[in-house]
Amino acid sequence: MNIYFLIAAILTLLISIGHFTLGYRRFLKPMQQAQFDPVAKAAMNCVFHYISVFLLLATMVLFTCGFMLVSIMQSYSLVLFIALNFILFAIWQLYICYFSDVANGFRSLYQWVFFLLISGFILLGTFSS
Repeated sequence: MNIYFLIAAILTLLISIGHFTLGYRRFLKPMQQAQFDPVAKAAMNCVFHYISVFLLLATMVLFTCGFMLVSIMQSYSLVLFIALNFILFAIWQLYICYFSDVANGFRSLYQWVFFLLISGFILLGTFSS
């Protein structure tokens, strides 16, 4: 059992729950009701669901690798790919926080903290095995 992968899996599960509850109420629903280009609206709807699928798959893979149901050699590439995605999510969100006009951007767009934590635990799990 790899405890670091399991911690990352739990954090990813919490982010998934937040995405489906808060993300739906605060982002997707208001965006669907807003008045702007229907093509852009449809694209943003797709992006929301793409992220949903990624979060669910990442959660399942991290739990599977954490319980060592996948061989170590296969799990390395899977979890490193997930860690890379979350690191890039965090970097991009920090960039947006810094350069956007959002008031208190680092507090309003706080998901970067979780993305960095997940990546960190994945990397710890990779190097501790």
